Amino acid sequence: MKEHIYDIDYAKAAEYEKKLRHDVMAHLHAFCDLCPTARPIVHLGATSCYVGDNTDIIVMKEGLLRIRKLLLNAISALSEFAEKYKNVPTLAYTHFQSAQPTTVGKRATLWLQDLVSDLADLDYRLSGLRLLGCKGTTGTAASFLTLFGGDHAKVKELEKKIAAKMGFEGCYAVSGQTYSRKVDFNVLAVLSGIAQSASKFSSDIRLLSHLKEFDEPFESGQVGSSAMAYKRNPMRSERIASLSRYVIADCMNPAITASAQWFERTLDDSANKRISVPEAFLAIDGVLSLYINIVKGGSVYPKMAERHLKEELPFMATENILMYCVEKGGDRQVLHEAIRRHSVETAKAMKLEGKDNDVLDKIAADRAFGVTREEIDRIIGEFSFTGCACEQTTDYLENCVKPLLAANAGELGLSVEINV
Repeated sequence: MKEHIYDIDYAKAAEYEKKLRHDVMAHLHAFCDLCPTARPIVHLGATSCYVGDNTDIIVMKEGLLRIRKLLLNAISALSEFAEKYKNVPTLAYTHFQSAQPTTVGKRATLWLQDLVSDLADLDYRLSGLRLLGCKGTTGTAASFLTLFGGDHAKVKELEKKIAAKMGFEGCYAVSGQTYSRKVDFNVLAVLSGIAQSASKFSSDIRLLSHLKEFDEPFESGQVGSSAMAYKRNPMRSERIASLSRYVIADCMNPAITASAQWFERTLDDSANKRISVPEAFLAIDGVLSLYINIVKGGSVYPKMAERHLKEELPFMATENILMYCVEKGGDRQVLHEAIRRHSVETAKAMKLEGKDNDVLDKIAADRAFGVTREEIDRIIGEFSFTGCACEQTTDYLENCVKPLLAANAGELGLSVEINV
């Protein structure tokens, strides 16, 4: 039997399956053809789910470990990005309307924190993953108890040996013929979580591409549009969004399957899980590969960020000017109304006539403020409008991310290649 583990005759198995209409039995017959002496005992006491379900758990564990490695490398790439750009100011948005300044690196920590959370979820699910074991047709292990002459201890010992052989801490304590299909949902929920994080990242990148503050990697001969030769569409981010949407929707499959099982087992899960589970893994592999590629190979344009910041900074500086002028003896309520009036007038001119933001010039010319343009420039220069963004980035990287990466140093250094 050991001599024929790897020389599987798939053509012969396909012939058997066409006749038997049963995949496990087809492979059993093909295997037994190579091992005629073992034929009388192969699969004795077992069920198809002993083969299929235990295999699915093994493959999902391998898949989660692959995704974990990709996730750690995405976290590593983002941490380097955040460190590099933690001091680069940029305009922050709420509702995609100009709000207050932040830094490019601080924004990256928001993406980073989502991935770190996904890693924690993945590790939790991975740590609890168990084999089905040898539970028999309805989960009672009756056939194995018979084989061992009624010795319960030997049935338990067999499961321990199976788990150890396959690299697991143990088997699920109870089951029907199958492991609970909530296991599949829990695994895909982790993948869906990664998809959600990646999709949010890709949306931000697409918006930044429109603002001309960030470009995806773009090869020298790459074509952005078949019609518009000048275009550089953020197609890699769009692909992340596309694949992530599939995984998020795909997560409904094991949820419905888990809710629809009958007693100790039913077969309406089988065809569905063979598609929904592996395709989710394949999609997330692609998503994280693209994520790493974009972060490592993308380009940040600080001058464009500065330009957008300067367009809105005068409005943001008015609160500091107000406080300064009140200190000089001005009436807060009068000045507040004057700022409101000047701001509305300026915003209207910017939108209707395309004029520059001259609200600071209006304030300097308004005698109610009693302040010169030079004083206003000094106020703006002395105040850090990005708040604690840089410090928050440093603290998060030092206290949360770097220890995590240090503990998983052996998983880093993965090289990804984007072919299309």
